[in-house]
Amino acid sequence: MKKLSILALAFILSMQSLYAHEGMWMLNMLKKINEAEMQGLGLKLSADDIYNINASSVKDAIGRMNYGMCTVEMISAEGLTLTNHHCAYDAIQSHSSVTNDYLTDGFWAMDKSQELPIDGMVISYLNRIDDVTYRINSQLNAGMTEEERAAVIRKLSQEISQELGQEGTYDVDVKSFFGGNEFYAFTYITYKDVRLVGAPPSSIGKFGGDTDNWMWPRHTGDFSMLRVYSGKDGKPADYSNDNVPYAPKHFLPVSLDGVQADDFTMILGFPGSTDRYLSSYGVQQALDIEQPTRVEIRGEKLRLMKEDMDASDEVRIKYASKYAGVSNYWKYFQGQSRGLKRLKVYDKKLKQENVFTAWIGQDAKRKESYGEAVGLLKSGYEGSRPYVLPKTYIEEAAFGSEILSLAIRAYRLSMALENPSDTAAIAAGKAGLAQRAEGHFKDYNMGTDKKVTARMFEMYSDNVSADFQPEFLKDAKKKYKGDWNKFVEKMFAKSLFATEAGVNAFLADPNLKKLKSDPAFEAITEFYFGIYLGKIDGESGAYGEMTEKGYRQLIAGFREMNSSKNYYPDANSTLRLTYGQVGDYVPADGMRYDFVTTTDGILEKEDPTNDEFVVPAGLKSLIEKKEFGQYADKNGEMIVCFISNNDITGGNSGSPVLNGKGELIGLAFDGNWEAMSGDIAFEPELQRTISVDIRYVLFVIDKYAGAKHLIEEMKLMKTPAASVPAKELMEKG
Repeated sequence: MKKLSILALAFILSMQSLYAHEGMWMLNMLKKINEAEMQGLGLKLSADDIYNINASSVKDAIGRMNYGMCTVEMISAEGLTLTNHHCAYDAIQSHSSVTNDYLTDGFWAMDKSQELPIDGMVISYLNRIDDVTYRINSQLNAGMTEEERAAVIRKLSQEISQELGQEGTYDVDVKSFFGGNEFYAFTYITYKDVRLVGAPPSSIGKFGGDTDNWMWPRHTGDFSMLRVYSGKDGKPADYSNDNVPYAPKHFLPVSLDGVQADDFTMILGFPGSTDRYLSSYGVQQALDIEQPTRVEIRGEKLRLMKEDMDASDEVRIKYASKYAGVSNYWKYFQGQSRGLKRLKVYDKKLKQENVFTAWIGQDAKRKESYGEAVGLLKSGYEGSRPYVLPKTYIEEAAFGSEILSLAIRAYRLSMALENPSDTAAIAAGKAGLAQRAEGHFKDYNMGTDKKVTARMFEMYSDNVSADFQPEFLKDAKKKYKGDWNKFVEKMFAKSLFATEAGVNAFLADPNLKKLKSDPAFEAITEFYFGIYLGKIDGESGAYGEMTEKGYRQLIAGFREMNSSKNYYPDANSTLRLTYGQVGDYVPADGMRYDFVTTTDGILEKEDPTNDEFVVPAGLKSLIEKKEFGQYADKNGEMIVCFISNNDITGGNSGSPVLNGKGELIGLAFDGNWEAMSGDIAFEPELQRTISVDIRYVLFVIDKYAGAKHLIEEMKLMKTPAASVPAKELMEKG
């Protein structure tokens, strides 16, 4: 009876994750695992139509931006590409100035000659996925230490990458899955000439700002348009006027049909990172230390940046992208902590682990294979606990200082200068620092950086144990009696990294002694190499190995314990598919949220005194006159956003939302506040993906921006209205 109850509970717990189409599925597994269910929900395609290495398929239209930052999708035969406004925000900002404020006013290239090159942006397309699990696991054994195991995996991964890369033709990523139990190689082709085609003003693309971020209902037109270029041979090429628009293997047709409740939806993209197998110990540590620390530090950075941004348009433009980056995850960590507590995720994880422990105890082989798992995780997290706060402070506070973040870029040059005869290494170090400095000073305000740096030093000094404080920080506190502004003023006055002229003068005549005595370089090297790598990583490494081994055993054990369940791996910036349906949800007792929003909500939220809720005059006029054209729904309304129960996370931003025919119906851009714990525990009743309706995107491009030539590039699809039999018409008449 005891055995039956334990197994029954295990089944119930495993089934909790099967509702609402949870899962970020690998495309090469769709035919085996998901095809039948997807078709039952409304998919009209086959798995081969989605992922095929021998013929054109949907995956060929899906791009990875900057190695996993966001997702893009091809929507024309001439390289025209869509993604989110917030994904292209840095590119828009880089071309903005006080005189050409594309962030505020928007940007539209009225022909290809007006498209703007985006420095540093690359887009990669997946060529194929290869299972290399056996090749790697056959060279591993249980007697290896974690360090030995990692060395073998690195060596084999490099060999596989070289073989599949075909001498630089392709980029190859060998990734581990299921805690290091399986391995797959992903082969990509990467295009380096990407140009900005169009972006709405921030009053559309970021409508609602921080207030609405991660919230539903939403009214944000979060999209931007890019174009991918290739050499005339169709192969990747550096930016050149001679390049031509890339001709993709596949591009997505665009649907004008809109969405209804229970419609099938699928999303393809590159989700960045999830921790669905995180243990109860990991949840507790995140709630107790890591998340509140990140929220507190980021809150201070945002406060100080905003003071200067509000006081100067020049600073506002320079810091717009930096502020957005800090703000996004500042609110995310708040929401995740709230969700973990509200949904009692720690308790649920603990129950799962107790069931797992009981299951192991029933069989000697299980004890041998998985008996250490929970104990290793407990010991690993308990041992690492003293190191979490200082590690988080260095990541958020030390690297929150822009001058220190620039100074660390000189480390490679400093190593090269140790050997003056190695002119090639010195030249490479100089070039790297010069490139970094150019971008750094373009969007830099010394006064803002001084304020932030002083506050970051103060917070680190006040909140981190003396055991983890660098000597320069201890000395500064004594010498300046806690006046961090005074200390920072002196640091900036003496550091070559404070000004572009100082960096350029140093690069013209690099001197190792001068570099090592620079106060900013000294500070960041003490923080990073002395404390972060030396003390924290050096002393806590054994605990990290415990947790790594523990998770490998835990995940393998879970999969054996629930062998009838199809498991999906955690997100790791590889191409995945998630499927679900359009639908509303109940966020709290007595409330229900509809699955769509309309332009009426834009006018309801309008507040000319709040820059987050300003409505452009041209858009307001179109809404009031209901000049929506072919993009209106059957009731003449303009749908702005919709929600579905697809399973996404960061990196999915910009991902295409497709209907059952593989047609584009929206762009995913956010999750909902009530389910912010979703990266750790999927909550089927609450978890929703927020997407901008493609018809609103087309409406803004056509009616608001007047860029109809871009619409004409696309393949628009509309299902003909069902004909009504003559007899029925007569009866109604």
